[in-house]
Amino acid sequence: MTSRSEQRVIADRLGVHAEACEWCTIDRIPQPPTDVLEAAENPRLRPGRLRPLGMVGAALAVLFTPLVLLLTLLSNAEEALKRALATKEEKERLRVKDDDDRRRDDITAERGLDQVFDGNWHGAAGQFLLRWYGNSTHHQRLVVATEDGIVLAAPPQRVTTGREKRMEIVARLPAAEAKLVDPFNGEFDTRMVLIRYRDGSWLRLDTEEPRSSLHTYLLRQPLADN
Repeated sequence: MTSRSEQRVIADRLGVHAEACEWCTIDRIPQPPTDVLEAAENPRLRPGRLRPLGMVGAALAVLFTPLVLLLTLLSNAEEALKRALATKEEKERLRVKDDDDRRRDDITAERGLDQVFDGNWHGAAGQFLLRWYGNSTHHQRLVVATEDGIVLAAPPQRVTTGREKRMEIVARLPAAEAKLVDPFNGEFDTRMVLIRYRDGSWLRLDTEEPRSSLHTYLLRQPLADN
């Protein structure tokens, strides 16, 4: 989660007043229809390739994959053991958490929130999505909530380190055009945040951590209509 001091530094670098900000990613952009692609002049739909340093990191990640899998298995075994040895009260708490997770997943699928956007390429969100990597080939965006809208920042090109030092503003969305929304209004721990446009279209973002500063900020705002 981005601390208040980090937010101030970021805001100073970008020249904006940040109410909250977090680095976010989007899912893979689906292939648009041919007519939509042609009308948008065949925009870029994927992030930039990893640079040499990033490729080395990716290769190292592959080498450590067996270790990661082993640690995951051990973690799962530890969790299973904890559940088996849990007290009655702890088992009830875990049952409630499991029920909440299932309900969250059901609501996510029911509302189509397991997709990157609402599916309408002619809506404001779809049109913005078409320009996503044209503004920056970096795979992340710093999403900044401000008093008068939303600011998105990123390095112009994909980088493996130093994203804060290289970032610049790549998009501004006035409050009259779009707003940030927690689709669950704080009911669940989630990484999901929506950019919802005035025409009803939306784009899903995922923060690096659940209950990010964006989620905390949105909890202080009036409840959004789902």
